[in-house]
Formats: sequence, C-alpha cells, structure tokens
Amino acid sequence: MADKDIRAANANQPVPVFDRPAFTPLRRPLSEARVAIVTTAALRIEGQAKWSGGDQSFRVLPADTGRVILGHISPNFDRTGFIADPNVVFPIDRLREMAAEGVIGAVASEHIAFLGAQDETMTSIRMDSGPAAAKLLREAGVDAVLLTPV
Repeated sequence: MADKDIRAANANQPVPVFDRPAFTPLRRPLSEARVAIVTTAALRIEGQAKWSGGDQSFRVLPADTGRVILGHISPNFDRTGFIADPNVVFPIDRLREMAAEGVIGAVASEHIAFLGAQDETMTSIRMDSGPAAAKLLREAGVDAVLLTPV
C-alpha cells in the first residue's frame, strides 16, 4: 500500500483530544538529568516476546544490551537506516556520548519500546501500558525521555 493510500484511508480517523498538555518542565538542568529513550520502533532484545499487530504493551530495553531486534511491522518502513546504524531508532550511543560530554547527567539503565503503526485508538497505551512505562521510568529516577517515533 502506498503512503498516499494509507493517508487517504486514515484521513477521517478520530483522534483523541486532550484537555491539558502533558508537558512537564525539567526539575533540574539537563546536564544533571537522567535520560531514557522511548521508541515506537517495536524494538526488543533476545528472549523477549515478539511483537504482533495491534500490540499495545511495551518492552524494557536494558542500556547495556548489545543488540536490539527491530520488530516494526509497517510495510512502508525502510529498515536500511536501522541495519546500517541502530542508533537511528535507538540512539543509545549518542546518549552515552552526551553523558560523557556533560550535556546530560546520565543515561538511564532501562529504556522503553512500543509498537508503532497503531491503527486503533491506542486506548490501552494511553490508559494502561503508557502510564505503567512512565511509572517504571519515574521509579528508576528518569528525568527526561528522548522520543524516537518511527
């Protein structure tokens, strides 16, 4: 299916309306903040469950993982960038460099992956798995996230 066909098919899809923004200002300077990655590239590590269409759960990715597996299922997603450099969707090496340079305070020990290309209202993500992932990151002392929407 071509991009124009996908756009046309989704042109009249209802989208959620939020009464107030979810933006929360940093409580400390970025140079002191612990930063995690949240991606919609459907990444996982060996041993974790594979993604299936419509899956609204999340996977925890340890910062010290050696290899992430891409499970993004959109037929129009070009995987060549990820194959050449996984940092395209999971920029863990860039975060490590930023921490070493003092741009950020620290790299979080755990990161979060969701499945993108959702064709539903994402109610489970908004009401269940999203808040659960946020709670996990808050409890780990994460101050900010770098979102890589795919």
